[in-house]
Order: sequence, then structure tokens, then C-alpha cells
Amino acid sequence: MASILRQIVAGPRQKHPEAGLDLCYVTDNIIATSGPSSTFPQRAYRNPTDALVKFLDYKHSTHWAIWEFRAEGTGYPDSEVYGRIRHFPWPDHHPPPFALIPNIMASMRDWLKGPQTKVGRVVVVHCKAGKGRSGTAACSYLISEEGWTVEDALLRFTARRMRSGFGAGVSIPSQLRWIRYVDRWTKHSKLYVERPVEVVEVHVWGLRDGVKVAVQGFVDDGRTIKSFHTFNRHERIIVESTDPAATASPVYNSETSLPFPDHKYLPPPGSEHIAASNSLESGSNAVVFRPTHPIGLPTNDINIDIERRNKAAYGWTMVTSVAHVWFNTFFEGDGPEKGGEAAVSGVFEMDWDAMDGIKGSARKGTKALDRLAVVWRVIEDGGTTGKLGLKQIITEPKEGESVPEPKAADWRNPKHSNLTAIGKELGLRTESPASGGVSKASSMRSAGSSPSQSVEDALAGVKTHGPDGEDYMENRDGQPKLTVSEPDSRVPKVAVLDPTIDVEEGGGGVGDTASGTGAVATGTIQK
Repeated sequence: MASILRQIVAGPRQKHPEAGLDLCYVTDNIIATSGPSSTFPQRAYRNPTDALVKFLDYKHSTHWAIWEFRAEGTGYPDSEVYGRIRHFPWPDHHPPPFALIPNIMASMRDWLKGPQTKVGRVVVVHCKAGKGRSGTAACSYLISEEGWTVEDALLRFTARRMRSGFGAGVSIPSQLRWIRYVDRWTKHSKLYVERPVEVVEVHVWGLRDGVKVAVQGFVDDGRTIKSFHTFNRHERIIVESTDPAATASPVYNSETSLPFPDHKYLPPPGSEHIAASNSLESGSNAVVFRPTHPIGLPTNDINIDIERRNKAAYGWTMVTSVAHVWFNTFFEGDGPEKGGEAAVSGVFEMDWDAMDGIKGSARKGTKALDRLAVVWRVIEDGGTTGKLGLKQIITEPKEGESVPEPKAADWRNPKHSNLTAIGKELGLRTESPASGGVSKASSMRSAGSSPSQSVEDALAGVKTHGPDGEDYMENRDGQPKLTVSEPDSRVPKVAVLDPTIDVEEGGGGVGDTASGTGAVATGTIQK
């Protein structure tokens, strides 16, 4: 039954011929896999953790370690992978806090290239589907530590991870933006300066009715996305409208609307950037959202979240649009190119079609706006209260230096708080009167959905590869292939099966031996 469920969930994925597992070799020392699980019901349709461990032991002895990126929890305890695991969690369908990147890269580099490195080591990266977050980390490593170009890294990950016709391995626009940030970071001394920032205004062209605009950012070392502010109708200044009732619109003034006259500013209504009135839906506006109180975020990472809802009958609202976009003010302020002295203010612009869609897809529903621009500035000295912190210079740890690692998410918790930020969908939702002033339609919250509802979508198109890029790996040394459903008495979790093969004591790095074991075989396992 479990095998049938895995086949249904896998859809167009191609299982690994030796183990029946969803994994691929991006390079000969980087493996990408979907997140394994040790708990039911996930174990019935995902890679079972013990099967993945058995395969890695068989192929790589003790020379493998896991890097996981799941803010929703790994689905298995560290002990089941011998504690040979590094945790750098962030929410699904989003880019990582950029401050995590130097430590992720350094820890992977130290495992593969450090002075204590054993020949043949591999890094195993996984998130949920082994695509977006895993691809972001894998491509970033190839760019920053192996000298690959952005295009080559992305093409390699897609070629090894995705089946033809199912799109790119890393496809979410904000994750792609982050990979290009990594390229710029790599080319300019790998220097990053974290700064608290303020969102001063959000300008929107072609705004439709019933749209909620929220400002979000990372907290808890990136494990959680927090909504710092949701604009209400009293913070909305209509500059241009197709609605005859909005005749008292204020006059647009670029110098007062944008407090940085020496910086580039957005054009006033009537310019080429404003959609013609006959192309706008009824009620669509050019709007300036100006908060009544400062919106301060603790890091350079900013997310603008968009939802559109239409009021329905009997206490329901219909969600017709969902989209968001992440950007980082250090890179938008040309920090790498200026030796770390990034601009202290700026404007980030984005068209609707280029924003991130629902749960990592291109779907956004009906158009909620044409274009937006976010006016931001750096908060000096942590703001008036100092609670947002000070500037922090972050560099990649050198070989031999300790690498900070954030706290792992609770592996047992399938209802992690981040899921409220990443599980948005179109359709009917119940009303919430608490935020009725957000827009012309009432606010809403999800009526609930199955935790495995999007599994098939998330894993669509994934395929497997061997270390040399082969679709079907040949069995080495005449060994019969390993299968998930068949227990294999030849391969215990840590095997010393032949006294003639080389044996080593547990070494450094993330961990070379299983807890409570002694010597471990490093050669090829014999019959």
C-alpha cells in the first residue's frame, strides 16, 4: 500500500533504480533529495528515512552528511541520520534570509574541502521536494565555491533534477533573485552588511478593489515570516482613479511622496508607466500607501505580500489573487559593488507578472495590480528604541573557524507556525471581522486543508540521476539492487562486513560515525 501511495504522489517523477528513492546527483559530491520522513502518514508517500540512510551507507559509507532547510520540521530526529546533519531552516517557497548564505556555504565547503576532509565525501541537501530551497543552496554553492556561472549552475540543477517539459529546478522569481545576489556577493569579497530598514511608502499602479498589501520580514533566524504591517484604507492615498466617486484625490508630488529627492523617483500619473485608463478595471487606482507609524524591519530582507478578496454571501469571502515579492536592500543598494557601503535609501520596483505565485507556482489568480514600487531607507542605530539592532558585518567563515548554525525547527511539528505564511490559496475563506478595514472586502483566514494537499504539485517533474548524470545507474560490483520494501540483511545501518577493507575511527566535520559505534567501513561493501 505504501509503495502505491509513493507512486501516486511521485506522479511524473522517476525513482532511483537502485533504491526506489527520489534523489539525484547534481554533481559527484552534491546529492539533492526530497525530504525523508520517519512518521506516518508522511512516511507512506515520502522517502522513508531508514531507506535513505541505508542507500547512503551503501554508496558512501560514512562520507555523507545532510544539510536540511525545512522550517516546517525535518520529519525525523537527528539520531536517525547519526547526528550527521546541519540545520539551516527557512520557510517553503521563499528565499533564505541572506545572512544564512555565508554560513551555509562555509559549512558545505568545510565538509567537502576542509583539512579533515576524507576522499569521496558528499553533501546531501533536502527541503520538502528537493527543488526550490535545495536548488537555491546547491546552485549558490556551485557559484560561490566552485566558480560556476549563474546560468551554468541553474542549467545543471534543472538537467539533473527535472524531467523534460516540467520547467526549471529553481523557478521561483525571488529565489532566482537571491541566486544572482549570491553571484554578486561572490564577485565582491563575500562581504554582507545586515541593517535594519524602514518601509516608508508603497506605490501601486493599477490597484484593483479588495486588495490587501502587507509588509513582511524574517524573524527567529529565518524560521518564521512575520507580518510587520498591513495597510488599511486610512493609509491609502488615491492619486489616480477610474472611480468617479474618488474625485477628491490629492495632487501627486514626487518630493513629498518620496522623501529622497536626490534618489530616483517614481513618475507622476500620466507618464508612460501608468496604465491607460481604458485598460484598467473598474475601481483600479494609482495609490500611495503611507503608514501612520514607521514600519521597521530587523534585516535587509523585505517581502511585499498581496492578496485580493471579493466579498461573498453568508460570511464568506472569495480569494482571487495571491502573490508576493522578496528583495534585499543591501543588494538593491549596490552594497557588493560599493565595498559594503550600500545606499541608505532606495526604490524597489516590480511588475505583477514578475512576482512570486501561489506555493512556488506561477499561478497568482486574477490581476490585483499592474506594478508596485517600495520606498525604503536604512534605520540608523536601530531606531529610536534600538530594538531593531545595529548594522552587522557578516563574512563567510574561513576554513577552521566555527560556523554558526541556527536552531532546528521541531521535527515532529507538522503545523509549524510558518505554514500560515506559506499555505495561501485561492478560493472561499471565512470572514474575520478583526481586519475589516484592510480593504473593501473583509479579511479572511483559511478554512483548512489537508497537509498533503500540495505534495503532488510540489514534486511534479522531479527525476533522479546518478553521480555521472546517468538516468539509470548500473549496479556496481555485481551487487543486487537495494529496494525500499525489501529489508537488506547485507547492509546494517553502519556496516563492517569485511575485515580486509580499510577501517577508520570517527573523524571531524559534521560527524563521521554513528552514535555509539566504533570503527566504520570506508571501502566497498562486499557480499
